[in-house]
Amino acid sequence: MSTGLAIVLIIIALIAGLVGGFFIARKYMMDYFEKNPPIDENMLRMMMLQMGQKPSERKINQMMSQMKSQQKSAKNKKKK
Repeated sequence: MSTGLAIVLIIIALIAGLVGGFFIARKYMMDYFEKNPPIDENMLRMMMLQMGQKPSERKINQMMSQMKSQQKSAKNKKKK
């Protein structure tokens, strides 16, 4: 095997590994954020207090359900 061919094969394998690793990491992070959203009820309460709103349990639940429905609709759009 010539040295030039070996170098080309190594470069192709490196590029394929980078592309494959990127998509695997992307899928992992999307699944992780779906299972563990970055904003929970306590963070939502603190944000509302900082904005000067009084957070009621109804408002918190409504905002959380809206965020979850937006995540689901965004996920469904990506599948289509």
